[in-house]
Amino acid sequence: MRLFHFSDDPDIAVFEPRPVRNPSIRPVGLEWLNGPLVWAIDDDHDFMYLFPRDCPRTLIWATPETLETERRQWLGEWRAAAYVERHWLERLEAETIHRYEMPAEQFEDLRDAGMWLARRRVVSIERTAISRLDQEFAPRRVELRVVDSLRLLKNLWNTGLHVSGIRLRNARDWA
Repeated sequence: MRLFHFSDDPDIAVFEPRPVRNPSIRPVGLEWLNGPLVWAIDDDHDFMYLFPRDCPRTLIWATPETLETERRQWLGEWRAAAYVERHWLERLEAETIHRYEMPAEQFEDLRDAGMWLARRRVVSIERTAISRLDQEFAPRRVELRVVDSLRLLKNLWNTGLHVSGIRLRNARDWA
């Protein structure tokens, strides 16, 4: 297993634990997840971060509990789908992000959508620049789907799929 941290910054020498910029409401006992941490994502879920930092997106995939009819309806032959608003597509085609490979032994599994965390400073193993982000999805068996508004997908949270929303506060008409 490989772990990565994605950034628009090409010059991170050391990852220092820091609190999240916009704290989330956490269940009792998990408030510490808003505190100073270094975050990483496993290679199976790295497609979640193949976007410019502030780009809102909705990501879906089947879980063992997902009904086969829902899986076929929403995913077809794809293992996952990534939705992005149309006005972000040009930036996906033009921007470069940096994938930092992290030493897995320094992280603990959050057991949630491929997320891992470290409570101490971390030095990455390698940095890779990734351009043409829109072309990174299909090789991972993830379909990039362009929509006019992510708001129209709010009902996905009522399905048996795993649904992740990232930077939705930046989506058009989300509130």
